[in-house]
Amino acid sequence: MKILYLETSSKNCSVSISDGEKLLCLCEEVSENYKQSESLHTFVEWALEGAEISLQEINAICLGKGPGSYTGLRIGASSAKGFCYGLKVPLIAINSLESMIEPFLGQNYDFIVPLIDARRMEVYTAVYDGKTGKEMASTEAKVLDESSFEEYKDKKVIFVGDGAKKAKEILQLPEADFNENIYPSAQYLIKKALEKINEKDFEDIAYFEPFYLKDFHGVKKKRSSDSI
Repeated sequence: MKILYLETSSKNCSVSISDGEKLLCLCEEVSENYKQSESLHTFVEWALEGAEISLQEINAICLGKGPGSYTGLRIGASSAKGFCYGLKVPLIAINSLESMIEPFLGQNYDFIVPLIDARRMEVYTAVYDGKTGKEMASTEAKVLDESSFEEYKDKKVIFVGDGAKKAKEILQLPEADFNENIYPSAQYLIKKALEKINEKDFEDIAYFEPFYLKDFHGVKKKRSSDSI
C-alpha cells in the first residue's frame, strides 16, 4: 500500500511517501514565508523520484487536515483532492497536532502538549497521553496566560511546537519541558493513516474541508465611501 502524505498546515511544507509502514522518502522545508504554494508540487515530484515510484502507483492520499495556517490548509486540501480525483484513490485526513507528538511517545512523559503558534498569545493545542498517544483534551484555540495548563504542574509534561517558545515565557510550570523546533510533519502521519485504512475511515472528497478551527479573518478592503 503506497501512500502519499501532504502536510501544509504550518511553516513546514512537508511531503512523504510510504509503502505500508516503511517510509520511502521525505521532502520538507521550514520557511517563515510559508512556501507551500511554490514548493508543494515540487516536493511531491522529488518524493516520487526519491521513492523510485510513479504517481500512478500511489494507492491513497493522506492529508494533515489542520488546525493551522488557513492558506496552507487550503493549498494542501486542494492538492490532495486533485490527486484523489485524478488517481481515483481514497483520501485520509489526520489532525496535524497528532503528527507532532509521535517523536515523544514512550519517553516517560505523562502528557504531550503540541502548540501551534497562532496570533498574539493564542495557540492551537490539544493534550495527549505520553504513553499511548490517546487524546486527553480536545483540540482548541487557546489564549495563553499564567494559569494555562496549571492542572499539569505536578505531572511530567512536554510542550512541543513553535508555540512552545511563548508558552515557556508565560506558563508557571518550572518542571515542564519545552521543544519549540517541532512542526507537523508528513513522516509522522504513517501510523494513523494505516489505522484509518484498516478501519476504512475515508473522507468524502467532494465535501471535505480542512480543520480550520477558526474562521478566516482577512484584511478588509477599504470602500471608497470610507474615505469620505
